[in-house]
Amino acid sequence: MKRSGAGRQEAPEVSAEPVARVVAVVLPVLVMLTLGLWRLDRGGMWRDEAATYQVARRSVPQIWHLLHHVDAVHGLYYLFMHLVLAPAPGEVALRLPSVVGAAATAGLVAALGIRLCNPRVGLWAGLLYAVTPLTGHFAQEGRSYALVAAGATAATLLLVRALRGGRGWWVYGVTVAVTCLLHEFAVFLLLAHGATLALTRMPWRAWWRWGVAAGATLLVLAPLALVSHRQSAQVAWLAVPNRKSVDHLMHAFLSQAQLVFVPYVFLIALALWRPFPRRGEVNLVSVALPLLLVPPAVLIAVSRFRPLYDERYVLYALAGAPLLAAAGAERLTGWVSRLPSAAAPRLVALAGVLAISLVLAVQFPLLRKDRDPAHRPDNLAAVSAAAGRELRPGDPVLYLPSLTRRSALAYPAGFRGVRDVALKTSALASGTLYGTEVGPRELRSRLERLDRVWLVCEPFVFRPNWHPDTSVATEEAKRAVLAREFTLREQIVRRGVTLRLYVRHR
Repeated sequence: MKRSGAGRQEAPEVSAEPVARVVAVVLPVLVMLTLGLWRLDRGGMWRDEAATYQVARRSVPQIWHLLHHVDAVHGLYYLFMHLVLAPAPGEVALRLPSVVGAAATAGLVAALGIRLCNPRVGLWAGLLYAVTPLTGHFAQEGRSYALVAAGATAATLLLVRALRGGRGWWVYGVTVAVTCLLHEFAVFLLLAHGATLALTRMPWRAWWRWGVAAGATLLVLAPLALVSHRQSAQVAWLAVPNRKSVDHLMHAFLSQAQLVFVPYVFLIALALWRPFPRRGEVNLVSVALPLLLVPPAVLIAVSRFRPLYDERYVLYALAGAPLLAAAGAERLTGWVSRLPSAAAPRLVALAGVLAISLVLAVQFPLLRKDRDPAHRPDNLAAVSAAAGRELRPGDPVLYLPSLTRRSALAYPAGFRGVRDVALKTSALASGTLYGTEVGPRELRSRLERLDRVWLVCEPFVFRPNWHPDTSVATEEAKRAVLAREFTLREQIVRRGVTLRLYVRHR
């Protein structure tokens, strides 16, 4: 403690390093929270969110019953969302965990940058993650992917700590296991972490401890993998990825705007220019590069033989991109830090924040567009509203295909009192997402007694090359009877769904 000339005691000097670390983590979290909460209530759920909403509002035994038939891969997430939605169900509550997950991921990316480099790199990486449009998209999605990203990034940070300190392997193992139970394709994170150990040429003790944690995770995940394998028909709609898929993923991870994409790639290239670490040393490149490349590459490679790839399944790999770009920016601005000025490091950090602000400004139209319900494949609230204007209590309704019933399940007000002509057993009673339907003979018998019927259908069902994946006979019977015995009288089109009124031939 120093004394001033006047004899007063001065406060001890406070190191700027702890403050810089806190700011580097908190600022990205706040930015991500702001972007995530912005227009969180879009006024309508789309089909996948509707599945979360209607399943999570069931009782725990009903959810357990469902998981034996479908969606086992989302079981832990549904049970978690059951707790979240219990006090006050709604669209904001549905999406709020994803906002929190995305904000946590932004902070964890920053923490990784701090741990592997310095607070400046952590700040830049966290902010760059927060302003990425793909991050903002899944931050407002009532599905598990933002939470999986948070778990995967937390596990990566725990891996770095364990490799540097030799402790905390059990916490790492638990985190990876929970993340994989949220979505089983997070298991590819283990391959990325294995690549990190290989690049850093870790001693056998580290390999042994990591192997035990990875083995325990696989053991925990095995029952879920077996059950979900039997339910693999759910992903039959996925296509074989191609070069266009890779290009789309690159632009989704980095930026759809060329003004951002090109500098982003340049900065990543600068980061990779640095040589890999010495034996047993963990650095940013050895952690971020496998995280960015391995999960997407493996899933795409597997999907060439059995289609399983979708960009949302590897969202957690995105965390590697801003870390590498921030490391490249650090190399680019290194000479400024060597200027004979104590303020130079702060000026460099500020310049980086301003650059990321420009990135946000360039991508802001994409972020704003993503808040529009029309940006999703469909808007079930709009379908229900249209149905509410046209349908009357007692009106007979057909759903084609049967999964189109999700509009009525998510927003029942517009369909209140209508007769579901094809329904045999409700979704709750059957332990399914959309209920089960009667066979073609019973369906024809029911339709024979009707003079008019409303059809709620997907736009593609009347294409000549469309063939239903499940309940083929009943779905084909709907089309055949309507074409043979009814005439189209009225049609209302909403994004993703069409309402048609049919009347019997006179």
